[in-house]
Amino acid sequence: MSRGTRRENEVVPMNAIKELEREQLRTDVPEIAPGDTVRVSVKVVEGTRERIQVFEGTVMRMRGGGLNKAITVRRIASGVGVERTFMVHAPRIDKIEVVRHGVARRAQLYFLRDRVGKSATLRERRAN
Repeated sequence: MSRGTRRENEVVPMNAIKELEREQLRTDVPEIAPGDTVRVSVKVVEGTRERIQVFEGTVMRMRGGGLNKAITVRRIASGVGVERTFMVHAPRIDKIEVVRHGVARRAQLYFLRDRVGKSATLRERRAN
């Protein structure tokens, strides 16, 4: 048999890294898009205790894919804009729930940083 050819019944081994990544992917992640308002529950360790902290805000951007998928969520806390980036498939994330779907015509919503109050909200997407 010449080099580079494969027999019909030969089993091709999967890439070990991709196999490990597939095992670590979460299955409970909802459909998220920029403009959506999400509530992210994060496990926070304080000393010996562990508690769940909820961060609710608008998804500003989504980056990466697969195991490296990350979302940046922005909210206004005490009049100051706070942005946090979460790795979607990280074990520290307890759950992600979508509160409402917003209308966004671009992938990154950096223009929200310049807006305050009601102008910082996005229209809700209509369900058809």
